[in-house]
Amino acid sequence: MSAGTATVALSLGLCLCAGQLVATPAASAASASAATTTVAAAPVKPRISASYDKRTISRGTKVRVTTTVIDPKTGKKLVGGYVLLQGKYGNKWKTWQKRRNTSGVVAFKTGPHVTRLFRTTYGAAATKPMRITVRADGSKILAEARKHNGAPYVFGAAGPRRFDCSGYTQYVYRKAIGKKLPHKANLQQNYGKAVSKSNKKPGDLIVFRSGSYGTHVAIYAGGGYMWAAPKPGGSVSKQKVYSNNYVVRRLV
Repeated sequence: MSAGTATVALSLGLCLCAGQLVATPAASAASASAATTTVAAAPVKPRISASYDKRTISRGTKVRVTTTVIDPKTGKKLVGGYVLLQGKYGNKWKTWQKRRNTSGVVAFKTGPHVTRLFRTTYGAAATKPMRITVRADGSKILAEARKHNGAPYVFGAAGPRRFDCSGYTQYVYRKAIGKKLPHKANLQQNYGKAVSKSNKKPGDLIVFRSGSYGTHVAIYAGGGYMWAAPKPGGSVSKQKVYSNNYVVRRLV
């Protein structure tokens, strides 16, 4: 190879080794970089929406929540991964149910016991929160209260065959709706939601007071009557509300 050829080879990033032209490291790196360099596509956030067949329910009723997952670029349903149904507790979202996304449409059924915000999520995407309102329904409470009609009053007893006043309400609310109350009339007035006397409903807790101290508890039955374990020598029965010095607490 002539000197002129060698000069041209070096200018192209080649070297002359044992009579052969070999690419220099710099040239090889530049060539490889040119061959493999690509621009990464920005991730596409899926678009999800949720529909609720009911927004106000009675306790024990199921709500159907249907979530659709869409690719915003194509407008077609996205398949794969999981969709989560979440409920809000205070400031935190907790997952209630998890479903595999096999068709782009995922359905849930849920029956909250109290009014709560819900949403569904798919990866980093989430639907707008939706409030499911649970109406107060005292039918289960009254059904359980009636079961113990005639059970004798025994101080300190909390069922299932004998009761004092707070032991009776404690037992009925736990069995009917899973609500735990302390075995003391004065403490029970701190549970549930405060309701005015004019808005009380069957199934509400009535706490009779001396001043502000709770002395006796009962379950409102409607029409000015209540279910209660009254006093020693008595038994569980439906009785007239006998005093106006009471507060109402709603536990459902």
